[in-house]
Amino acid sequence: MNAAATPTVSAKNRHQLAIFGVCALLLYLFLSTCSPQTNQLQQVKATGVLRIATINSPTTYYIGAAGPLGFEYELAKGFAESLGAKLEVVVATSPAAAMQMVREGRVQITAAGLSVTSERQKTVRFARPMLRVVPQLVYRMGQSRPNNLGDLDGSVRVQRGSIGAELLREAKKTYPNLRWEETDDQETEELLYEVANDQLGYTIANSDIISINQRYYPKLRVAFAAAKAQDLAWAFNLGKDNSLFDAANSYLDVFSGVELDRLRDRYFGHIEQVNYMGAVTLASLVQTRLTRYRKAFESAAEKYKLDWRLLAAMGYQESQWDENAVSPTGVKGLMMLTLDTADFLNVRDREDPVQSIFGGARYFSQILDQLPEDIKEPDRSWMGLAAYNLGIGHLFDARNLTRELGGNPNHWLDVRNSLPLLTQERWYMRTKHGYARGYETVAYVGNVRTYFDMLSWITNGAPNRGQQPPLEQEPPLQTPAGAQKHRDDPLHINSPIL
Repeated sequence: MNAAATPTVSAKNRHQLAIFGVCALLLYLFLSTCSPQTNQLQQVKATGVLRIATINSPTTYYIGAAGPLGFEYELAKGFAESLGAKLEVVVATSPAAAMQMVREGRVQITAAGLSVTSERQKTVRFARPMLRVVPQLVYRMGQSRPNNLGDLDGSVRVQRGSIGAELLREAKKTYPNLRWEETDDQETEELLYEVANDQLGYTIANSDIISINQRYYPKLRVAFAAAKAQDLAWAFNLGKDNSLFDAANSYLDVFSGVELDRLRDRYFGHIEQVNYMGAVTLASLVQTRLTRYRKAFESAAEKYKLDWRLLAAMGYQESQWDENAVSPTGVKGLMMLTLDTADFLNVRDREDPVQSIFGGARYFSQILDQLPEDIKEPDRSWMGLAAYNLGIGHLFDARNLTRELGGNPNHWLDVRNSLPLLTQERWYMRTKHGYARGYETVAYVGNVRTYFDMLSWITNGAPNRGQQPPLEQEPPLQTPAGAQKHRDDPLHINSPIL
């Protein structure tokens, strides 16, 4: 009986195993056919998240009062939105650490102010360039200025894995006695601070971040360019999957031109607008004069829904916060109100600082209210500053010229390039309000924006770019389409962004 039962059980098992095998094969074929492996671009769209590695830097990424800011952050956020995804930011301790993250696949992009070098191209792939900067060696004013890396007489420290570290290693072939330290614990801004405060002899950083920090540390000096101008770009993994890399290049191709210029303008444009003495004077007067008027600036700004530091920056540009200031044309007071404007605003005593501050705030607020609703921030605030200085009629003339020349009258960059035309007869004769000193207004707006940025840093410990109202940076003047630029432009600014 047992012998007869054994073959029956074995046959049953073999039958079950056969059925199981067929099912497994069908399941495998179904999964392999219907669920192919997704590429990086498909993964981003499916998960709704684009993950980047970056560093804390005023030129790359930082947290302001209004939230995350920074040139590369905003560019990456725009790319993420174009893919229907949200941007997830991972802050690395250094550019080298950020590159390691993309090499390991922990992030999809490294956006960390990376210079494109042949050495780095061995381990990561770079997208199309966004900026060009110059690596520079800095020292402290009052110290001996070196002519080359062989002249250094003092301590040298750079971030590990930075472009400075790479340049120093290459320079050692020429200068065998060259010595330096590489740090994992300090960011570039901290090294610049130490140089400015005589705690460190030298460091190497890119021209954009140096120029920004010179406004706050005016004793920083550039000795020489440590290398030729270099491209800055996003880094990607060297793997075979090109999908996200190609999408990023396509996005940057579309974004380049006017929109990329505006983003560059926001963070880098007039960072050299105020010279060394201007920065020192403002820092000194913040501790003396501004302390007397800060409460009035804050109260007036609250009443008229302005940023008090913007209002204070306007007051500094007008009078250096001198309540007794008088111009040759009879404009008086801390906010330098004309007699007609003071009468219109019911300011009885232009030399009373509180009345002057509240009068200036009210006047600026009224100007902003007169601008067309389709002028959005930050352009609205910039044009409001221009109208405060020049008169709203002349601003409207400049907007009309901008439209006539093919520009966008709602964009400050385009209007800014048209303002100097109001000094040229063949252009101002075509306007309603005639001649105006447009070059002076360009300088006025640029100065106020720079003072606003400096005041924000002094009062908050960090730049205020992007906060409300977001008064960002201005690039050198460009010739509007159809107009010939004055050959000897006294306001042309040599931007560190090439």
